[in-house]
Amino acid sequence: MSDAASPARTPDARGPQPVEVALLASVFVVAACGLVYELSAAALSSYLLGDSVLQFSTIIGTYLFAMGVGSWLSRYFDRQLPAHFLRIELMVALIGGALPAILFLANAYVPGAFRLLLYGLVMVVGTLVGLEIPLVMRILKRNIVLKNLVSQVLTFDYLGALAVSVAFPLILVPQLGMIRTGLLFGFMNAAVAVWALWLFRHELRRIGAHALACFLSLAVLLAAFVWADHITTLAEDKFYQDRIVFSATSPYQRIVVTRGLLGHRLFLNGNLQFAERDEYRYHEALVHPVMAAQGAPKKVAVLGGGDGMAVREILKYPSVESVTLVELDPNMTRLFTEHETLAALNGHSLSSPKVKIVNTDAFQWLQQPGDMYDVIVVDFPDPTNFAIGKLYTNSFYALLEKRLSASGYAVIQTTSPLVARKSYWTVATTIESVGLRATPYHAHVPSFGEWGYIIASRRPYRMPDALPPGLRFLSPSTLPLMFDFPLDMARVPTEVNRLSNQILVTTYEQEWGKVMAH
Repeated sequence: MSDAASPARTPDARGPQPVEVALLASVFVVAACGLVYELSAAALSSYLLGDSVLQFSTIIGTYLFAMGVGSWLSRYFDRQLPAHFLRIELMVALIGGALPAILFLANAYVPGAFRLLLYGLVMVVGTLVGLEIPLVMRILKRNIVLKNLVSQVLTFDYLGALAVSVAFPLILVPQLGMIRTGLLFGFMNAAVAVWALWLFRHELRRIGAHALACFLSLAVLLAAFVWADHITTLAEDKFYQDRIVFSATSPYQRIVVTRGLLGHRLFLNGNLQFAERDEYRYHEALVHPVMAAQGAPKKVAVLGGGDGMAVREILKYPSVESVTLVELDPNMTRLFTEHETLAALNGHSLSSPKVKIVNTDAFQWLQQPGDMYDVIVVDFPDPTNFAIGKLYTNSFYALLEKRLSASGYAVIQTTSPLVARKSYWTVATTIESVGLRATPYHAHVPSFGEWGYIIASRRPYRMPDALPPGLRFLSPSTLPLMFDFPLDMARVPTEVNRLSNQILVTTYEQEWGKVMAH
């Protein structure tokens, strides 16, 4: 029976009927599922493509446009509305639920088609989600007066969105991971279809075919949920090449540790952070030029560097009394403290009684009153997005300056002065804008190429006469060579990186994008 043929009913004061309650509950679930698919696409694009603000903005904009298209298309559905609603729910369940898994696999196997597939899926899912609510409202209008219909449907729609927006970053992704989260909500969409099958069983034609479609959809989603770890492994083994020994998704990032012929490697959101074969070059260059020059540092802070490698180098100085490690992600510090193999790489430095671990945002930590430090080591990932880019702004360096002792040195890892020359010197300009001296230097790390660092201080930098024994890369005789820049890495004019513009993120993406394109 079509809705056009349904006998008109006059809403009365009899109270909500079971069909109405069920459909309004479905609106809650539909809204929650739709937002999960939107957030999954936006989060994955920011993980894999960088620049989180750009990715979230374009994904959300595309998704909302697609929902508008779906709402407009709903006008062409005149008959058998429950049947159309059921079919759309199953399509949303399968495509939306599988969206994170499809994108992970695409990034590993067909990276050139990733963007096209990403926005294509967002358009398809958004269009289907845009069809859902108008169809529910047209089914409900049989029994509810218009003003109550709109208010009730929108109320449940917004409540579903609120619930997911809180649960997605705090519970769902950390506990289930991105792929299982998508599949779980796909399963919920399919469950709504089953519920619709039962509610409208007397109106549906070919009910056996609808029942079979529901059963197969639920079976596919359930099987994919059970095998989600294998899907993730299949994608990541292809992407990372080496065998994955540890992987986890935290509210902040995707952590993957691999092991191959060249040892362990750490990746955060797909970006290499260190390789066991040459990390000593990176960390010796990061730590010792400032630690040895300071003289006898007692209080040291490390911002970022949750792998504990920088802390390992700092503890080679007997004068050190305390090291405060400020790392946003507790999963990182826990992993490199408790995992026996990985803790061995940092010499079990994070278990030292001299080390205090603070799991919080470094920007917020600097804003709070606290101790002054003789040396501050800043070891953040490169500014691939605005969340990290704020840690390279003049506002951040102004806070850093207040926690640096009069004779202290801070050192900042600062990307490649060869590949990202303008980005590198933007950091130097930004440091100088808050009244600190900027002393740039660089080192060759095979896994990264030519890599840059910048020392920030109130006093002129003084080259140390001695370094701790047992170093594998640095020596007093070769150290001065690191402060010499050839013509292709020499300073270029740059602007100050401010919170209000974060030009560094854009510049960085442009410079490294040219390299990746080739």
